[in-house]
Amino acid sequence: MLLDTLTNVVAGLFSAKDKLAHDRFGLFSQDRGQLDAAYRGDWIARKVIDVPPFDMTREWRRWHAAPPQIAAIEAEEARLGLQAKVARALRLARLYGGAALVLGAGDADPSQPLPPIGLGALRYLHVMHRWEISPGEIERDVLSPLFGEPAWYQVASAGQSGGGQSGAGQRRAGQSVRLHPSRVIRLLGAELPDWAAQGADGWGDSVLQAVMDAIRQAGLATQGVAALIHEAKLDVIRIPSLAQSLSSQDYAAKLVDRFTLANTMKGLVNALVIDKEEEWDRKQLSFAQLPEIMQQYLQVAAGAADIPATRLLGQAPAGLNATGEGDIRNYYDRIAAEQRVVLGPALRRLDEALILSALGERPAEIHFDWAPLWQLGAVERAAVAKTKAETTAVYASAGLIPPEVLGRAVRNQVVEDGLYPGIEAAYAEFDAQSVEEAEMEVRASTT
Repeated sequence: MLLDTLTNVVAGLFSAKDKLAHDRFGLFSQDRGQLDAAYRGDWIARKVIDVPPFDMTREWRRWHAAPPQIAAIEAEEARLGLQAKVARALRLARLYGGAALVLGAGDADPSQPLPPIGLGALRYLHVMHRWEISPGEIERDVLSPLFGEPAWYQVASAGQSGGGQSGAGQRRAGQSVRLHPSRVIRLLGAELPDWAAQGADGWGDSVLQAVMDAIRQAGLATQGVAALIHEAKLDVIRIPSLAQSLSSQDYAAKLVDRFTLANTMKGLVNALVIDKEEEWDRKQLSFAQLPEIMQQYLQVAAGAADIPATRLLGQAPAGLNATGEGDIRNYYDRIAAEQRVVLGPALRRLDEALILSALGERPAEIHFDWAPLWQLGAVERAAVAKTKAETTAVYASAGLIPPEVLGRAVRNQVVEDGLYPGIEAAYAEFDAQSVEEAEMEVRASTT
């Protein structure tokens, strides 16, 4: 056996008698019952699942297009409940290892590719977790655009669909429905290293799979400390010849009655009455180190979940002049990267259908940016606006940018910054009034 580590035969370091040399990782898969129990019964597990999807979707995104186009796209998102459904799909994907958004165009045969989407043709958007929708065989043709993805999906339908149509459009209750992959937006939890080698069903692992040990240990630490509270104070009474006297059953019963009465008297008169030959002592448990131990286990759980403790646990940053801003900014940067690298590409198929359904066409220039998660305070926003205004004044005085172009850029900047409420509507009203005045001048000049 080849050992790629430091060994020392004399010291027994990583030799046959070193206990660490026999450590092996074991995989104990969490079944659905355990995942449901952890999510519903443990607050740390629930926050590990809920926090990143909430942060990933809470500020949502900003479309770049003409104002009427943006209004139409956002109205379509609201009609479909897109933001809430994406957040739910992300939660289910993290909890169960996979989830899907199913697109519906109201056509007869869902096993066929999604038809061209026209104005208002996107009928519905359903969220399903991995045990509601089953992927088919994985496409292994490297020339196929679906390489690495399921070639089809299967869903058990509990009712009839098709609006009374015949043939493929009409399905009996309980019959399964096959979906073309163009209708399914697949979201994974924790990706597997090799689906083929693992014999996976096309989904990933639950995020809790790798975090469960840390969550259990944190729960054990907090519950252990809570259990010790009952033992924080213990009265000790020494009674002469107690062991010999307990041989009598009548004495044991009288002893219990006696100290029950003694405890009652202690609560009433704040005094413990005992025999002259008896001795009383009190043992007090020290909690000095327990908060640090409990905190360390919670920190380990936060690290395992890759969520800062200030966000996961809601605790104040520790240390002199500590604000936790660096941790939160790093976390937000990771969330923003996941939005760009993972979520955005996964939703691309949905976004194309969304734009077509909202506008009836797909202008090439329409795109979106994810809204920043870090929100500036009122003072910071005012300082940034002042800096931008000063920069604009420099460009204007130097004449480096044509006034018309600069004015249009400043207008877009002010609208997107949202510093002045209702300014976009005010601009639209101003434009309409300007057009009307120009038309009146033209009519006046012609007459």
